[in-house]
Amino acid sequence: MARENARRPAIRAAMLAVTAVLAAGTATAVTLAGRDPGTRPSTAARQEEVAAKGREVMPFDLDRTTHHFDKNARGGVQTVLADDPGDRSQIDLIRGHLDKEIRRFRTGDFGDPATIHGDRMPGLDRLGAGHTRIRMTYQDMPAGGRITYSTDDETLVGALHDWFDAQVSDHGRHAGHG
Repeated sequence: MARENARRPAIRAAMLAVTAVLAAGTATAVTLAGRDPGTRPSTAARQEEVAAKGREVMPFDLDRTTHHFDKNARGGVQTVLADDPGDRSQIDLIRGHLDKEIRRFRTGDFGDPATIHGDRMPGLDRLGAGHTRIRMTYQDMPAGGRITYSTDDETLVGALHDWFDAQVSDHGRHAGHG
């Protein structure tokens, strides 16, 4: 019994240490999960918030179009297509919007994505700062338009990939790959 009583402080100290480690691990997990306010989980509420903001910025109907974000070794390709290839009004709205956006992006103005996704959207700050090192070309597509982003700067390739991933997550059913 005396021996058991002698161990109690050591056991209590060990239990407190384990509790502290577990609490620190939980705090770390919470911190890591929320490390960047611009990176939010892909939830229905978040996607609806983005869709509502998108309707203020993008003139075309998100429910009648799809955004595609395809990453590659030098950057990526953003394509917006009308779901109905014969929907001339949506196609014209897509083309006008992408043409306007590429002209703004070439000057480092990524204000529209920031309005839709938030100022802390992954990759956005690096794209704005490095816009002169990114080649951006626009091309009409039969059912919409396409912007190709290309750079030899690995940091900017990473920024483009982060930006694409955030868009796919935030746009949900309105976005895809390929």
